[in-house]
Amino acid sequence: MIIAGKLFRELVGLFIDDGSLVLQIVVVILCASISSILLPDIPLAAGGILLFGCLGALFVNVKTTARR
Repeated sequence: MIIAGKLFRELVGLFIDDGSLVLQIVVVILCASISSILLPDIPLAAGGILLFGCLGALFVNVKTTARR
């Protein structure tokens, strides 16, 4: 049973390396989906939120990792 737990954590670790980055990306996706619902006539708004939000989250994550 202990081996199965370690195996599961390793497998999840392959896809989710940094929990804060995952949380930031989820928030960006939620903001983009809310904007697409509230502003259906402006589809580029959701695209811009996704593009710049994901790039910003990645930049913050790289900067934080570089400080460590």
